[in-house]
Amino acid sequence: MRNESPGSGRVFGNPYPPLTNPHFRRISTPMTDLAKIRNFSIVAHIDHGKSTLADRLIQETGTVQDRDMKEQLLDAMDIERERGITIKANTVRIDYTADDGQDYVLNLIDTPGHVDFAYEVSRSMRAVEGSLLVVDSTQGVEAQTLANVYQAIDADHEIVPVLNKIDLPASDCDRVAEQIEDVIGIDATDAIQVSAKTGVGIHETLEAIVQKLPSPQGDPDAPLKAMLVDSWYDAYLGVIVLVRIIDGHLRKGDKIKMLSNSSVHHVDRIGVFRPEMEVIDALGPGEIGFLTASIKQVRDTRVGDTITHEKQGTTDALPGFKPSQPVVFCGLFPVDNAEFEDLRDAIEKLALNDASFSFEMETSAALGFGFRCGFLGLLHLEVIRDRIEREYDIELITTAPSVIYHVYLRDGEMIELHNPADMPDLSLVDRIEEPRIKATILVPDDYLGDVLKLCQDRRGIQQDLTYAGSRAMVVYDLPLNEVVFDFYDRLKSVTKGYASFDYQMIGYRQDFLVKMQVLVNEEPVDALSTMVHRDRAEMRGRAMCEKLKDLIPRHMFKIPIQAAIGGRVIARETLAALRKDVTAKCYGGDASRKKKLLEKQKAGKKKMRQFGKVDIPQEAFISALKMDS
Repeated sequence: MRNESPGSGRVFGNPYPPLTNPHFRRISTPMTDLAKIRNFSIVAHIDHGKSTLADRLIQETGTVQDRDMKEQLLDAMDIERERGITIKANTVRIDYTADDGQDYVLNLIDTPGHVDFAYEVSRSMRAVEGSLLVVDSTQGVEAQTLANVYQAIDADHEIVPVLNKIDLPASDCDRVAEQIEDVIGIDATDAIQVSAKTGVGIHETLEAIVQKLPSPQGDPDAPLKAMLVDSWYDAYLGVIVLVRIIDGHLRKGDKIKMLSNSSVHHVDRIGVFRPEMEVIDALGPGEIGFLTASIKQVRDTRVGDTITHEKQGTTDALPGFKPSQPVVFCGLFPVDNAEFEDLRDAIEKLALNDASFSFEMETSAALGFGFRCGFLGLLHLEVIRDRIEREYDIELITTAPSVIYHVYLRDGEMIELHNPADMPDLSLVDRIEEPRIKATILVPDDYLGDVLKLCQDRRGIQQDLTYAGSRAMVVYDLPLNEVVFDFYDRLKSVTKGYASFDYQMIGYRQDFLVKMQVLVNEEPVDALSTMVHRDRAEMRGRAMCEKLKDLIPRHMFKIPIQAAIGGRVIARETLAALRKDVTAKCYGGDASRKKKLLEKQKAGKKKMRQFGKVDIPQEAFISALKMDS
């Protein structure tokens, strides 16, 4: 290998981009005093202004020059910008000179607001000591405001309330501050009033961060102990690991060890996000930054793991995070079976970037080869599907979302049922348990009756009903499989968009569940099998048969479409045969000739039905499964 000229950035064949690149600068920084560091996250309900507030904080401190500023600066993915939501928690390091003349380092983590990405929020909380609680001063406290602030309280955070959107005519800061005190129980008398859009109150927010949030604790002389907060795959650098240093120091060239699997790696570079990557020499206690160490696979870097030095490192592991548990499963199949290998590559690459996404291969008689994938919710499913179609140009068929059931057999064994088609014979089954959730719904009083009816229709059990001003907070125990289809859409529809919804898993409970099969021309179609409650099976079966009758094209023979539980048919529709006019050439003459031709046609259709194959178009699978549950 030849040594190129100085400044080229390619010394001894180094494949990484040159360090003169403005997106990847090297800065030699002295260790920051612990008392001058503030680590905090921004938590709020969807669309209450987290990302806009982060933009203003970055702009106010001059971290990014005005000409490089853009809206949702920390939302890097196209899909985040289009939907106007945060999907991945992003971090940025800000330098701020306070009114007292002291220089501070602020490490900000902007977190998602949607319930499907609560796992991102919980991970981010463990890396910081304080939170800005952003509440829309026109809307007030919402369901995800509660969920996210409780996560911050669980992580023992100092919380600073911020009332956003004070520039809007409907803003009512006194009412919302009172709501924060009543519903959440946090003192909001000194809540900061800001408009993240216009920049009002941003300086006061920065001062509150410095004055009210605690500095991190850590021992610079102790062995290295760092928390692995997140990891993702980069095509040029390999796996990039986001770390929070608890004790000790991390320097370039160190040999580090992951305590969970004892794997050893050599640190190539260390840096921080401003928000572009900036290489520095070392990270000390209380600091948040990234490292690269030629790690090939994200699965080698378990989120929540403890990183230490290979020699003279700590043996005391951090408590870590609970691994994410997928709650919604569905099948992803390529429209063109020739694209299966491309789909496999796409899914593997996405799984490297998203630790909460799981998959395994499956086959379907109707749809061919594909993958059974696990998600944290329906929005998570939509985002993954959109990313595969957009980033890898693969057209997908998505089967109906389903949940995991616990099937207890008579011999005492318990199996997890991911796909209804895999249901064991009923004679072997003792009982079936389904996952239940605790749903919290905040809704204006005018729509309360509609919400209660919707929850009752979905087999819900009411737990609590309280009021905060003119808004009701309803808590329901609901079966998860009744929620994953279209519950959120129906809720928004009956409340004209005013309701907010959040849920958490509470465990499994036995219920009278059955597997409903769909038979077309007396052949079972696995892709259309679903688990339903026995009391609703006939209604669901009848609706699915009617839908399939309209979706399947007519053939030359009659096609029966049936819904069955075990060996018992509970609903049936018959698709009439196409009729060819075989008597068209008979002009007058004896009627017996026509009868003979019609009898011959009838016998042919009977034989064809016996051996004929029914072609079900792929659109029929999707439409039938996406029907209103």
